[in-house]
Amino acid sequence: MTAATALRAMLAKDVTWFIPACFDALSGILAQQAGSPFAFISGYGIAATRLGRPDVGLVTATEMVDTIRYICGSLPGFPFVADGDTGYGTAMNVRRTVVDYARAGAAAIMIEDQVNPKRCGHFDDKQVISREEARLKIRAAVEARDECGLDILIAARTDAIAPLGFDEALARIIAFENEGADILFMEALETEAQMRMFCDLAKKPTWANNFKGGRTPYLTRKTLVDIGFRFVTDPTLLFTATRAMQSHLKAFVAGNDDAVPPGIGFGEMRDLLKMPQYISTSNRYKS
Repeated sequence: MTAATALRAMLAKDVTWFIPACFDALSGILAQQAGSPFAFISGYGIAATRLGRPDVGLVTATEMVDTIRYICGSLPGFPFVADGDTGYGTAMNVRRTVVDYARAGAAAIMIEDQVNPKRCGHFDDKQVISREEARLKIRAAVEARDECGLDILIAARTDAIAPLGFDEALARIIAFENEGADILFMEALETEAQMRMFCDLAKKPTWANNFKGGRTPYLTRKTLVDIGFRFVTDPTLLFTATRAMQSHLKAFVAGNDDAVPPGIGFGEMRDLLKMPQYISTSNRYKS
């Protein structure tokens, strides 16, 4: 079963899936080992960990594809939904990006309607392209998938609420759905009422972010299920990991061993990275 096939099987179930956002191969492995059915590959997280920069469109398509290939290659067949930002250009760029993501192993790609360069969905001063251009980008994504012979789901995202209002964002969601998007995402919803209207209107599975401190109200899992979201992402794994590294390094520099936060042992790390399997396989080739 391919990663895309596995994700399609999850879409067929009347279940709300709560998934983490990962940013490298190790965080993807940890998500899978924790029991997550699939995970999101975060453009925000890759900008932070690969470039040490904010999510403002600095990561290139090539850098994203390389990172996705590493992450998906560490867990063949495990479904990852990968952030495709704006598709890195025009509708023709979107076509290439969809094929490149599919070849890299992503189960789905998320394409948004911000101008290029984009900004994190919860930053100020976002701008979006016209509804017609955004609609045609989703058409290009769907057609590229259908024509390339590789399966990948298309998740369509709009950031239109802040610059143009909720009604325009809803109109874009309808347009994306009509173009064949498999998953729908309205970023930075501002009220629970907007969330309910979005989920009531959409016929395709809906996606939400849920974390404290963003523009969207933080809600309980029970409430999110009741609203009708099918996928809910928690993007805060990177924040927790960053705090742990800060604490470790602060204690290390100060020479305070007692203040170093708990971590896994060397042997556990060896097993996590599948060193025993590597040794077993390599022994088959000893002369």
